[in-house]
Amino acid sequence: MIKCAKIIRKKTNYLNRKKKLIETNLLILFFLCNSVFLNAQSSFDTTQIVEDNSISKKIIKITAVGDIMFGTNFPAKKYLPKNEDCIPLIENVIEFFNNSDIIFGNLEGCISDNAPPRKRCNDPTKCYLYRMPKKFGNCLKYAGFNLISLANNHTWDFGEEGVEDTKSVLNSLNINYAGLDYKPYTIFDLNDSTKIGFCSFAPNYRTPSLLKIEKAQEIVQNLSKKCDIVIVSFHGGGEGSKFQNVTRETEYCYGENRGNVYKFSHAMIDAGADVIIGHGPHVTRAIDIYKNKFIAYSLGNFCTYGRFNLSGSKGIAPILQLEISDKGEFISGKIIPIKQISGGYVYPDKEKKAIKKVQDLTNIDFPNHKINIDDDGNISIK
Repeated sequence: MIKCAKIIRKKTNYLNRKKKLIETNLLILFFLCNSVFLNAQSSFDTTQIVEDNSISKKIIKITAVGDIMFGTNFPAKKYLPKNEDCIPLIENVIEFFNNSDIIFGNLEGCISDNAPPRKRCNDPTKCYLYRMPKKFGNCLKYAGFNLISLANNHTWDFGEEGVEDTKSVLNSLNINYAGLDYKPYTIFDLNDSTKIGFCSFAPNYRTPSLLKIEKAQEIVQNLSKKCDIVIVSFHGGGEGSKFQNVTRETEYCYGENRGNVYKFSHAMIDAGADVIIGHGPHVTRAIDIYKNKFIAYSLGNFCTYGRFNLSGSKGIAPILQLEISDKGEFISGKIIPIKQISGGYVYPDKEKKAIKKVQDLTNIDFPNHKINIDDDGNISIK
C-alpha cells in the first residue's frame, strides 16, 4: 500500500512538472507571436509614414531662360541663321532642357512669315523689329518649351496680324502663353494634374502693365485661389551693362518708365505668387529669395540671333533650373552658364561667367541674402 502511494506521488509530481513546462512554453510562444505581430505592425506604420512624406514633398521642376529670338526675316532674310534653320542655334545646350515639368522663355518678337510692320521705318536696316518665320516655332517645341511670355516690347512689332500668327503657331504646338493686354494670364495642368497659373507683365504697348502693381496683384490673387502654383514673369528694368544692378527705385531707359522691379516682385509674392522670372535688361541680374519664394531679376539673352549686341555681359546668361515644392517653396536650383557666339549660337560656357556674375551681383545687391551659390552653380538656402 505504501509502495503504491509513492508511485502515485511520483506520477503526480511528473505530471505537474510537465504541466508547468507546457505552460511555460505556451507563455514563451505567446510572447514570440505577439512580438512578431507588433514588429509587423510597426513596419507597416513606418511604410505609411514614408509614403505620406513622399506625397507631401512632391517636387516641381522648372527650367527657365531669358530672351528668345531665333533670327528675323525683316527687313531681309540675311538676318536668319544659316539655311534658315534655328535648331543648330540651340542644339549644343538641348541636354539641359530634359526632365523638367515646365520650360519657360520670353519670346522677343512675333512668329509670322509676312505680317506688315506696325511702325514705319525710313531706313528698315536701322529698325529693330523682330519677325521669326512660322517654321521656327518648331525650335521651341524641339527644346521642350511649354510656357512662353509675350509681354515685351517686340511682340506687337508687326501688329495684330503678327500677334495672331504667333498665337496660331503656339496653339498648334500646345505651348501655353500669356502677356497680351487681353490675355494677361493662362491656367494649365501638368501631367499629375497640378494646376499652374501663369501671368506676365511689361511696361510696353498692349501688355498687362508692370507699372500698375495693384492691378497685377489682383490677377495674381485670383490665380492663387484657382491654382496650386503661380508663376509671374516680367519684362522690366533698364537695358544693357549699365543696368545690371537691382535697385529699389523706378528705372528709366530711353526716356521710358521701365518699372520698379524690386517692388513689383515683392508685391507679387505678397499677393500669392510662388516664382518670379524677370527678363528685359538683356543682361544677367541677381537672384533673391523672399518669403521662401524664388526671384530671378533677369535671365539675360538666351538665344538672340542676328540683330542683338552680344558683346561682354550681353553675350552670357544662365539657364536656370529650379525645384520647388507643391506649395511653391524653393527647394534647390542650379545655374547652367551659357554663351552666345557667331551671332547667336548657344554653347555651354566652360569659364562659368554667368555663375560668377550672379554670385557677384547677388552679393552686391542683396548683402544680407540667405542664398548659397557655389562655383558649380548649385543654389541652396544657407
